Amino acid sequence: MRKRWIGRFTIGFIPILGCLAFVLAQQDTQTENVDVASEMQASTVLDQTQPIAFPHSIHAGVDQIDCQYCHFSAERSVDAGIPPVSTCMDCHTVIGGSDEVQQAEIQKVRDYWTNQEPIPWVRIYKVADHVHFPHMRHVAANVDCTTCHGEVKEMDVIETVNQPLSMGWCVSCHVEQDVRRDCTVCHY
Repeated sequence: MRKRWIGRFTIGFIPILGCLAFVLAQQDTQTENVDVASEMQASTVLDQTQPIAFPHSIHAGVDQIDCQYCHFSAERSVDAGIPPVSTCMDCHTVIGGSDEVQQAEIQKVRDYWTNQEPIPWVRIYKVADHVHFPHMRHVAANVDCTTCHGEVKEMDVIETVNQPLSMGWCVSCHVEQDVRRDCTVCHY
């Protein structure tokens, strides 16, 4: 009788051990994949250039266009949004640029408009896939865009991120501002 119990216990226990081993192996693989994916993502962002040399220094700096004019969904969405070509054309139907370089870049915008194609912007600011950054909460809390994005109005074409966008950096800000910092704020 004792042998039957041991046999049943062993038969039930072996699949549990197998599942546990599988889960542990997957965690190691996922950690390695995340590291590799992060490195690939960082190198991809740095290796690509924008399809249009969009000068934030002119739009946000000289012309003082508010960030939310172009990034219209920041106040009501998790994502800040990338402006559609129609937003660009609100001004560039009339404004053609003051020199040949500007005129060539604005012509690219007009070509996308004529061809009814979205501008294939290269994403620059990105947190890890397992993190959620709700723009609307930060806008509602009157957090200035420069807090996370830097002095964009002084940047020409943004191709690299000057902010760390790491968990420690974000938590430090939440501590300084005395706001929620439990895990579910960003990980949900």
